[in-house]
Amino acid sequence: MEVAFGGFFLIGIMLLWLVPIIAIATSKKTQGAEKAGWLLATIFISWFAWIIYLIVAPVQSSRA
Repeated sequence: MEVAFGGFFLIGIMLLWLVPIIAIATSKKTQGAEKAGWLLATIFISWFAWIIYLIVAPVQSSRA
């Protein structure tokens, strides 16, 4: 029973770690090399980089 709980706990932690990566990968705020840089920063620095991304990343302008 403890092994199953440990497995579920590990899967939960992995999903929490993936949330910022998925959010940046699907975001339309950045493109190309800039998005790749943010993804790498998020992979290595995790949540702190994602918070900085939310604050600093350019807001998409409304172009017609």
